[in-house]
Amino acid sequence: MGDAIEGLLTNRRKNLSRSISHAQDELHSFRSYLKWMCVDQSSCFRACLSWSMFVLFTIVVPAISHFVLACDTFDGTHKRPYDGLVQLSLSSVAALSFICLSSFVKKYGLRRFLFFDKLCDESEMVRSRYMEQLNRSLKILSIFVLPCFLVESAYKIWWYASGASQIPFLGNVYLSDTVACIMELCSWLYRTTVIFLVCVLFRLVCHLQILRLLDFAQVFQTDSDVDSVLAEHLRIRKHLRIISHRYRAFILWFLIMVTGSQFASLLMTTKPSAVVNIYIAGELALCSMTLVAGLLILLRSATKITHKAQAVTCLAAKWHVCATVDSFDVNDGETPRIPDAAGRAFPICHGESDCDDAGDEEDDLDNSNLIPAYAYSTISFQKRQALVNYFENNRAGITVFGFTLDRSTLHTIFGIQLSLVLWLLGKTVGLS
Repeated sequence: MGDAIEGLLTNRRKNLSRSISHAQDELHSFRSYLKWMCVDQSSCFRACLSWSMFVLFTIVVPAISHFVLACDTFDGTHKRPYDGLVQLSLSSVAALSFICLSSFVKKYGLRRFLFFDKLCDESEMVRSRYMEQLNRSLKILSIFVLPCFLVESAYKIWWYASGASQIPFLGNVYLSDTVACIMELCSWLYRTTVIFLVCVLFRLVCHLQILRLLDFAQVFQTDSDVDSVLAEHLRIRKHLRIISHRYRAFILWFLIMVTGSQFASLLMTTKPSAVVNIYIAGELALCSMTLVAGLLILLRSATKITHKAQAVTCLAAKWHVCATVDSFDVNDGETPRIPDAAGRAFPICHGESDCDDAGDEEDDLDNSNLIPAYAYSTISFQKRQALVNYFENNRAGITVFGFTLDRSTLHTIFGIQLSLVLWLLGKTVGLS
């Protein structure tokens, strides 16, 4: 008995331990990317290197840039009155992202963090499409990072090239400006990449749950028993709770920091003495777009998976109705069949037909197609009703400390922020 328990514990430790990356590892390219970004902490040396790069590009370089290069002696186009807000906003959000990512990977490991240890229990469709989404994640990350970096590079090169005589330098002016420009660009690239990396990873794990929900919806197309349907939905809700618990603090602090940064930007740019043009406030606008884009990735991913999870309730109710109607037809002695649309005042459309013109606007789960339920009449009415009641009272989704991130929550957040914006504008520019 003791040997059996010890064997089970040993197998569990092996399952929970981190796997070493190799050429055939599905996460090999992703691990390589983390190493190049200096956010991999799989060993003591890499952890020291990762934290050193974080301190250098998130704290040291922005501090030197602000206190040394933001001088009042510059001309009108080279002054940086908003540089402090830009550096503080980017560094604070990057620090939040880096600390959360480090704690996630250190505590769970990359495979467990991305739920690759659970893929063996999923269907082939879920596994293949999740791998496709993993391979797309780095492309999505570059889509958000590269445009911001190119715009920032153009601005920094112009700023250093046109103001070389005014910028403080050590020794050779051209060498000093080149080193300073490269360090600032590396700092900007590092911080924006870390911010978008965590947002894209959140989108990735949310997409896995969406794939599982789409696969779960197929149980209503087959003769499944209620017990298996309930067990699978409980497993999905468990994983959604895990994701919500891991990311709730990150999402909340991300929202608070981005909101505070935007209100500070609004307050500084609406002062009577503020000078706003592309040369002075361009970097502030780019910083704002970067942070808002990251926030939109988080909120859109959470809202989308919550919408998909709640659409299961509509699908279950429709399945229950179709099965109930069909069971009455069977009890009346009629042969279960799809009724002829020509003899009805409101034709019923099944699948692909001429009367189905919704196109891509139809949701995969919450659609208008009826479910041919004549094969499911063996499931009793009481069981189907109990399952529908369960779905109605146990709506799944991403939550932040008990608040479900759905469209109603986003409307509430938007309403509160709009009220604060109007109040702030009323205090600064005299709106009534």
